[in-house]
Amino acid sequence: MFLQIHTLTSHHASLLNRDDAGLAKRIPFGDATRLRISSQCLKRHWREALQDELDLPSGIRSREFFGRVILPRLSERGIDSGLAQTLIETLIGKLIDGGLDKERPLFIKQPVLFGKPEADFLVDLLANCAAKGGPQDAKDALLEILKTDKKNFKAMLQQAGHGNLFAGLEGALFGRFVTSDILARSDASVHVAHAFSVHPIQSEVDYFTVVDDLNKDEETGAAHAGDMELGAGLFYGYVAVDTPLLMSNLSGCEPEDWQRQNNTDARAVLSALIQAIATVSPGAKLGATAPYAFADLVLIESGKGQPRSLANAYLKALRPRNGDDPMQQAVDALGDHLRALDAMYGPATSHRSAASTRELQSLHGVATADLPRAITESLDSIFGSTDGRS
Repeated sequence: MFLQIHTLTSHHASLLNRDDAGLAKRIPFGDATRLRISSQCLKRHWREALQDELDLPSGIRSREFFGRVILPRLSERGIDSGLAQTLIETLIGKLIDGGLDKERPLFIKQPVLFGKPEADFLVDLLANCAAKGGPQDAKDALLEILKTDKKNFKAMLQQAGHGNLFAGLEGALFGRFVTSDILARSDASVHVAHAFSVHPIQSEVDYFTVVDDLNKDEETGAAHAGDMELGAGLFYGYVAVDTPLLMSNLSGCEPEDWQRQNNTDARAVLSALIQAIATVSPGAKLGATAPYAFADLVLIESGKGQPRSLANAYLKALRPRNGDDPMQQAVDALGDHLRALDAMYGPATSHRSAASTRELQSLHGVATADLPRAITESLDSIFGSTDGRS
């Protein structure tokens, strides 16, 4: 069972996502080069919004997790800093491939996503080992645990009362890739495409200056001059959610058993995620561009069929004529492409709901509603209309 979310969002002059040269990201697609917003950028902003909205354990992606999270918590328990550092270094050597950056204490070479439940567990583990006696006894105890239980690390987390969200909500949604023999890998249940403009790239370089307020009348010229590329565009976005895998990541069940689980958390997560997709904007230069926009179309599909993007609705870049409404044109192009796919393959989804600021005649057979009701109807089509077990 998949949930698919398609959006059309218009952004005014802004710098939503920039490359290493400071320019707006772009991508060739079809017959034109488009503005682009990377999936990494989108997910970063969505996960921050979800952390504020949901009361579920979050994650921490950092190279300084052990030095800034684990070490201070061990110190709070009265564990000698030298012993704590020795134990942490031993733990890192077993958990993280590549290990420590030798030039910085407790600084790992690659950023890793850890969940707050995982942090709680690791602090308890190291504190218990520290209580075994001297530094060598504590280190030996830790090595023995890691050696004998490394294949059961995830089970140990659950037994310690830390649930299945070992890598936090972010890991359950967007996955955690690790090559460690001990840390558990979490596959992404939410698949996010790079958003792109449905028309050719539209951007210009904004030249700006800074005036020195204390300049005298005869002192001319700017105190600073700079430039940045600004782009404006109407973006198509696409997200697919593997619902059984999401339920598995949240509850610890096997994906095939997802329908027998309590779906309260999954409904809350998906509702908040769709809301974030529709309303949370990425963007650099916040003070200079106020890059905030809501989607003008949200189309939500659910069903057992193979998910598919509707990006090819814009393979031929839209070029609105004078008097045309670009957003309406984009909505109609999406509807026409969806109808063509249905005619070729048959409907790929069993339920469709849409919310839009535009007319939706082109989206034949799609239930229309405001966004909260469209979300509710879509989730009801997956989980059923009653709370708790589906």
